[in-house]
Amino acid sequence: MGLDGTYGQRAADPGQAVVPPQRGVAPFDLGAWVNAPRPELAPGVWRLNHRQRSEADREAAAVPAGPLLWRAALNAVVAWIVQIYAPDLVWWVIDLLGLRDGMGAGVTTFLALLVYGLVLAVVIRVFGRMGRWLEVWRRWVAPLLARTVTREEPAPDAEPAGLTDPWAALRLGGAAEAARLLDARPVGDVDYVRIQRAWETVHQDPALLPAFTEQVAARGGAACAHPSEARDLAGRGPGHDLLTRQVRLGTAQDVVKNPQAHRATGFALDPSLLGTSLLAVGPAGTGKTARLARPLAEALCLQALAGTACAVVLGSAEADLGPDDWYDVVIAPGDPSSPYGLDLFGAAAEVEQAAARLADALLPDELAPRGEAARAALQQTVGPFHAAYGRYPGVRELRALLGGAAAAWQTLRQTLDDTGRLAPHEADLQHRERQHGRADDPGALLADRLALLDRPAFAGHFPGDGPGRPAFAMRVLDHPLRVRVKLPERSHPEAARMLSRLLTGQFVQAAGARTERALFAGLVVDDASAAVDAQVVRGLQGMRGANAGAVLLLRTLVDLPEALRTALFGAVGCRMAFPGIAPWDGKLFSEAWGTHLVRETAVTHTPDTSGGMFRKAGRGLRKALSGTAAQTESVTVRDVERHRWSPSDLAHALPGGHAVISLASVTGDQVPPLLVDLRGQ
Repeated sequence: MGLDGTYGQRAADPGQAVVPPQRGVAPFDLGAWVNAPRPELAPGVWRLNHRQRSEADREAAAVPAGPLLWRAALNAVVAWIVQIYAPDLVWWVIDLLGLRDGMGAGVTTFLALLVYGLVLAVVIRVFGRMGRWLEVWRRWVAPLLARTVTREEPAPDAEPAGLTDPWAALRLGGAAEAARLLDARPVGDVDYVRIQRAWETVHQDPALLPAFTEQVAARGGAACAHPSEARDLAGRGPGHDLLTRQVRLGTAQDVVKNPQAHRATGFALDPSLLGTSLLAVGPAGTGKTARLARPLAEALCLQALAGTACAVVLGSAEADLGPDDWYDVVIAPGDPSSPYGLDLFGAAAEVEQAAARLADALLPDELAPRGEAARAALQQTVGPFHAAYGRYPGVRELRALLGGAAAAWQTLRQTLDDTGRLAPHEADLQHRERQHGRADDPGALLADRLALLDRPAFAGHFPGDGPGRPAFAMRVLDHPLRVRVKLPERSHPEAARMLSRLLTGQFVQAAGARTERALFAGLVVDDASAAVDAQVVRGLQGMRGANAGAVLLLRTLVDLPEALRTALFGAVGCRMAFPGIAPWDGKLFSEAWGTHLVRETAVTHTPDTSGGMFRKAGRGLRKALSGTAAQTESVTVRDVERHRWSPSDLAHALPGGHAVISLASVTGDQVPPLLVDLRGQ
């Protein structure tokens, strides 16, 4: 990796040319941020400044304020009454035993003080414990006194001892001058992580040390900058910790269904969880985009600026996935102002793989059974064209060839013959020419599908048909790029579905084929109803070991072919259900999350027939007077298996602004489903 955060050359990828406006770096306490506690916790727990709750805190939090105050007041009243009458009872016992006979006045006074003191101590001990007076003092009385009586705010925590020098690695590694310069310059969290990552490269290759020091001397906190020169995101939200690479999405609720370690803690995601991919299902209006997709897109873009990730974000042009200046490459097919186009064959270096991926994307779900013949037809067309011209065909050229245009095929054959490459492709040409005009020709089907992209609105957006925009190719995932694709779902809905399927498949294919996997490759798809096919499902599992992951949002699982639903659930590690999902969707979540043991108490009432004649007569009299028969009560406690979350709970019991999510990390750690409040961080 170079000092600019890229691998190898940096001028080849289209993202380099885009330079978003630089936002000023606000004052930032780097030392406090670096030294803030980040304990090792269970997956999904927000680590920054986390305070582990003690068992006493958990027990106290389990008691609501109302019952706690009522119990404290009731015990105080009883304690007051006991304090009044208990000393008289003690004196009566003393007199009964004759212990005061012959005592002098001084001894009697001492004994009285001892009696009153012992009674007071016993009363406070017994009733204070039952009434939890210490908890009431800690929760309400002490803070109230601090504010109203002494008019002093609680003292801040003492400065922790043994603070870590943020630039200790540089000083110890021979870059003390660079560390001194950085101490005197403003440095943000993105800058710090980026410079530390560049220092790791210098540590591996000491020959880069002079260049590193020169960069720091010349640019300070902007040293080793991202190719876009951006150091932060405009309008950045809270809840990002770039040291742990976590993004906080909400708070895990303090309920029995949640595991103890996650109750009342911040909920966060990071690449170790996203690396297993995440599937989120919920109807429109439940906050999937605003509370999940946008924060994750923002986190990936920040990590890209820090040199630790690359981000590809897919969604409609209207979806709020961040402003354009968050991204290096903005692709908007059908929009004349779009600065970049899209390479339809940009996922693989091998011609046949790229052609096969395009064929899968062109066919809708209902035509998937013809996929194998379509892949073969496209490979037999693209392969000879690439051999003849050294490039991939444009949309119009490919449509003409697949449609069997005689002039196009004659020109292709003549070009292959002139360049001496006809022989290896003769069989493919003959096979395709025999298929032309037949009713079952997959080429004609593909040509009809390509017609959706061969529209005036898309002119210049796809390479190959003359001059156009610089084209983004998915194979550049080893660079810290930030890519936003705006799909034309309103103006060209079927073309948008096709492109969504193509780009998702290309990402999965390219992420798994990367040789340099230091960067986390993240994909966020705002509406994945058309993006998932069998090839994508198979590829999701392989991304776990490739330091890559996908976040797929769906309105309902019914949007997917039935054969893919269970397979998709098995392919992703993190599953998220939003309020209002359909019961049939909830059934899949419920089955995936399994069951757990629940202690169930059953109370049975039966007529009381025990005892002799007198007890039976008494029960008969009671029945005659009250109209109710005496009964015995038997209690049975047993452990039974119940669904962690039933389909009915997921469909009807989830409150608004919440979600239930289960987690799995790339290291194999599992977290049962958590109820999370997503309305605040």
